[in-house]
Amino acid sequence: MTATISGSSSGSTSGAAAANAGTTGNLPSGQSALQPGTKLTLNGDLRIFAGRSARHLAERVCSHLKIGLGHSSTIEFPDGEIIVKVEEDVRGRDVFVILSTCQPVNDNIMELLTFIDCLKRASAHRVTVVMPYFGYARQDRKDEGRVPITAKLVANIITAAGADRVLAIDLHAAQIQGFFDLPVDHLSATPVFVEYFQSIRKELSDLCLVSPDVGNVKVAEGMANMLGGELAIINKRRLSGSTVTTGNLIGNVEGKTVLMFDDMISTAGTVVEAAKLVMERGAKQVIAAATHGVLVGPALERLAKDSITKVVVTNTIPLGDRVAPIKHKLVELCVGKLLGEAIGRIHNNQSVSALFNKGAGTKR
Repeated sequence: MTATISGSSSGSTSGAAAANAGTTGNLPSGQSALQPGTKLTLNGDLRIFAGRSARHLAERVCSHLKIGLGHSSTIEFPDGEIIVKVEEDVRGRDVFVILSTCQPVNDNIMELLTFIDCLKRASAHRVTVVMPYFGYARQDRKDEGRVPITAKLVANIITAAGADRVLAIDLHAAQIQGFFDLPVDHLSATPVFVEYFQSIRKELSDLCLVSPDVGNVKVAEGMANMLGGELAIINKRRLSGSTVTTGNLIGNVEGKTVLMFDDMISTAGTVVEAAKLVMERGAKQVIAAATHGVLVGPALERLAKDSITKVVVTNTIPLGDRVAPIKHKLVELCVGKLLGEAIGRIHNNQSVSALFNKGAGTKR
């Protein structure tokens, strides 16, 4: 059997080292969203643990909060079963579990549920599930007969397992918050993107924000206003899970740098077809940006083509070596500070809404 150990005996030192490596990008610079004088209890109430899919991100979060990552282990047996063991006292603690339910989706969901059960049985005062990426989010409605609403099913299971609160980033549809019968804090990663694109704004010259589908128009409009660009919209029609056809382009992209922003890039069918369309209409270059780099199936092969100049994603999903084919055009931003600010505010019973002030909202 194999074991994955989460946690570090060096406490915040390991988090600080992680903060200086690999990824870039944070909330807009300036004062911390935590109130002046706020003290986080290093050895008291707050504990943060990480699942196997979010260890590096959790270290970045802990580095921002200046605390050590909690010690835990996830052991996988030869038959595929797993067991989670928390290796420190959590009785009466305010516990946050960071775990993205990305590929392998079902394994990560089971690890999350086991984590929650373990913490509740260890008498944690409150368990907050931090899901940078929420799997099954696209199955959020019945679009034909005899199909499930699996996003609601997963929300029910997480609630039944004993979670007290959920913290997520850029859910595929905002109404998924209502699937949970418990408090949900829904963050937007747009402040992280806005800071990055403002830092290279001169390179972008004449900019046009293009929404690859009508559901993301609100976010694209908000980013266009913050970055000083124009807005265009593409309507699409999905033929299958991996095949998309684009229709009309509303707006002018001729001679402009096109920035397309969405909540996720999965098979890259939507963004690549949209890139072809705007290039045919005279766009100078195309930058594809998304919060979640799911990148499955033919995604990497499609994104490696010349129609897209740059791909910008965050570290809500670990990318690893699989992105080697697009490494030359890939930029990975970090949401560690964003999550750290939110966790600090939740722990200290402060408002989380202040984090939305410099964002462009979330997808409808």
